[in-house]
Amino acid sequence: MTTAPGRRGRLVDDVVESQALRDNPLGDPWRRRLYVWLPPGYEGGDARLPAVYVLPGYGSAVEEWSNRHLFDPTVFERLDALYSAPDAPPPCIFVFVDGATRYGGSQFVNSSATGRHEDYVADDVVAHVDARYRTLASPRHRGLAGHSSGGIGALVLSMRRPDVFGACVSHAGDALFEHCYGRELGDFARALREHDGDVARLCERLLADEVYRRAHFGPLMVIGCAAAYSPDPGAPLGIGLPVDPTGALVPRHWEQWLANDPVRLAPRRAEALRGLRGVFLDAGESDEYYLDLGAAAMHAVLRDLGVEHRYETFPGRHSGIAHRYPIGYAFAARALAN
Repeated sequence: MTTAPGRRGRLVDDVVESQALRDNPLGDPWRRRLYVWLPPGYEGGDARLPAVYVLPGYGSAVEEWSNRHLFDPTVFERLDALYSAPDAPPPCIFVFVDGATRYGGSQFVNSSATGRHEDYVADDVVAHVDARYRTLASPRHRGLAGHSSGGIGALVLSMRRPDVFGACVSHAGDALFEHCYGRELGDFARALREHDGDVARLCERLLADEVYRRAHFGPLMVIGCAAAYSPDPGAPLGIGLPVDPTGALVPRHWEQWLANDPVRLAPRRAEALRGLRGVFLDAGESDEYYLDLGAAAMHAVLRDLGVEHRYETFPGRHSGIAHRYPIGYAFAARALAN
């Protein structure tokens, strides 16, 4: 049981209609659920506030933010506690975005194989929130936060869309792809070989067979990441595969993946990164996807580029790190405040 904080925010269950996702290739919904957490004091006030857009990890539905675990508070209860503390950060609106696709996630990029998911977040969701809530409608007062695939989404969107976002928080965000996706690429090659190299047949089984999917979620994630990073309109499912059934890399497609690795992308977006009001990176020291290595590599690149940022590691793995989220949220709120 958790102790109820003295001050609570208000959670709004909202819906955004995304023109960017209309007629997307996967037939995914273009009307998306949106949770908006309004801080204590928002009601009855007239001040305009910064907004942090929280992106989910791969395979997560937006409704999962409300799920209760026996020993852990929900993320909204964590926000209530954060804003009840004596050292609470400046008031901020937190927007929890739905990132699901047929394959489990979009990596928040525009792709001919999945749809315009970067535009969905940066254009449609932001415009909806600015129109309905008292936001400071400026990139200096908008931030991104996320864990895992949400973490890379936060990093990359802040680099690619500095016209919209001014700060980012990445909790164990995907980075240094050769390590963080290495095990999944090997599992994908085995699964592809099991299906005689037919990715369409493998995908059909993953989507239709719940038991098989639970035992082989990694290969589905590779399909989803390939759809995001290496779309190929002439290939089955419109996807360029990063490895073949032997497990060997397919160089032209793997290079497309690496172009989306924030460690490699950062030098090409140095000016955008230097213009951000805040960058926060952390990862568990025993992250099973080696995202502690990814965070360290990103830290080194940002340091070499002269980008001010905060970098931390902590005892922990990839999951079970929700206690770290309020640290990142407080960082973003302070970076984006007037």
